[in-house]
Amino acid sequence: MARLVLQSTLLCLLRIGLGTQDSDSFLPHAPHNCPHKCVCAADLLDCAGLGLREVPVTLPAAAADLDLSHNALQRLPPGWLAPLSRLHTLHLNHNELEALGRGVFTNASGLRVLDLSSNALRALGRHDLDGLGALETLLLFNNHLAHLDERAFHRLGTLRRLYLGRNELSFFSFNHLHGLGSAHLRVLDLSSNRIGRTPVPDLAALPAFLKNGLYLHNNPLPCDCRLYHLLQRWHQRGLSAVSDFAREYTCLAFKVPTSRVRFFAHNRVFENCSVALAKDLERPEEQLHVQVGRSLRLHCNTSAPALHVAWVSPQHELLVAPGSRNGSITVLADGSLAISSVQPWHEGVFVCLATGPRLHHNQTHEYNVSVSFPHPEPDAFNTGFTTLLGCAVGLMLVLLYLFAPPCPGCRRCYHRTCRCCHRCRRWPRTPSPLQELSAQSSVLSNTPPDAPTRKASVHKHVVFLEPGRRGLNGRVQLAVAEDFDLYNPSGLRLKAGSESTSSTASEGLVMT
Repeated sequence: MARLVLQSTLLCLLRIGLGTQDSDSFLPHAPHNCPHKCVCAADLLDCAGLGLREVPVTLPAAAADLDLSHNALQRLPPGWLAPLSRLHTLHLNHNELEALGRGVFTNASGLRVLDLSSNALRALGRHDLDGLGALETLLLFNNHLAHLDERAFHRLGTLRRLYLGRNELSFFSFNHLHGLGSAHLRVLDLSSNRIGRTPVPDLAALPAFLKNGLYLHNNPLPCDCRLYHLLQRWHQRGLSAVSDFAREYTCLAFKVPTSRVRFFAHNRVFENCSVALAKDLERPEEQLHVQVGRSLRLHCNTSAPALHVAWVSPQHELLVAPGSRNGSITVLADGSLAISSVQPWHEGVFVCLATGPRLHHNQTHEYNVSVSFPHPEPDAFNTGFTTLLGCAVGLMLVLLYLFAPPCPGCRRCYHRTCRCCHRCRRWPRTPSPLQELSAQSSVLSNTPPDAPTRKASVHKHVVFLEPGRRGLNGRVQLAVAEDFDLYNPSGLRLKAGSESTSSTASEGLVMT
């Protein structure tokens, strides 16, 4: 009996142990090296809003998108991104970073997007951004940046968008863009800073695609005539950076902060400015018109021989030898651009970028290409046939007019089926009722037919009405004398009853 109790006890303990093991096997395991309180999902690592003061020590190697925003980070240790070889996006915005330091991004060669906005950065050194050779977007807006090293961006060769708005910058070098190349750059945001010095020739020398993305609004710009004409021209050309923020472009009229006026609203400030001052600032675009299917060749005309030549297509594709990705555009050995068969997508502005020891690093030449479809030639057969048909119709109308003139008798015909013969013979016309009455009155008259007619008195007009002899059923028939005045009738006698002309007048009706 004791043996059975012991065996049953062991079986119960075994079942409890197996049940616990099975339930633990279904519990989710934390990802390898996932920091405490962070969320790790596939290649995403989210540590935002945790109040972190330091970067987590352990980071999963699979992370490609790291979010450390909305924390209290004050510094970034050198080499902290070494385990993240797949990282391409890094969010460090809304922290308390005051400086970066050398070697912070040395292991971030694949990083494409870096967000450092809304921090407390005051300056950028020459080596603060080393190691970001593949970076395309850099966000530095809403900091306290007051100084940029002359070559702070010299290692960012592929940067396309740079946001420096809402800082404290008082100067920006448009001459060399602080080491940043202009071949790839499309957006340069310098709005809401303290920029007061703006070399107008350097602004005018920028490529057209960079002018379209250069934001300078909300800066204390000087009310300079050359700058006004330059911005006015950009506004007229429809450059989005100027036209979208036209009301926010201001300048200082008297070098006093309270004397700000709007560039495009207060024209009286610039009414004495001469247009000749801005005539030579920008080289005008060359306008070219070409038809679809034709060939086109563009030359990069520079003031001195260029060491390197590159082109930018209307689709913002950088064109270097051998040419475009789709093969429709070729860059030749002499730097010229050739298109063997022009297509509608080739329409737009082509910009040549030339560099060399004796050239400005961003010297450009622009071509505005307009593409149209060829006009179809008129069909000779259709035109000749139409002309022949018109001549035949005209000849038939002329023959009808000459040999079949309209019949004048038909115009007086009272029947709709009236027809005229070829020679327009007159049809016998039916006498009108007035003419019949006139004939009857002449029969009743005592005057012989051959006797000369006498003039009837102007005041005596007699009309006889007598019933018809051909079954008029008692209806009155009207007989009018020949001297009856239709325009001034003074008397009218109606007669009905007997067929005799000497019937009594008592049966007739006299109207005067």
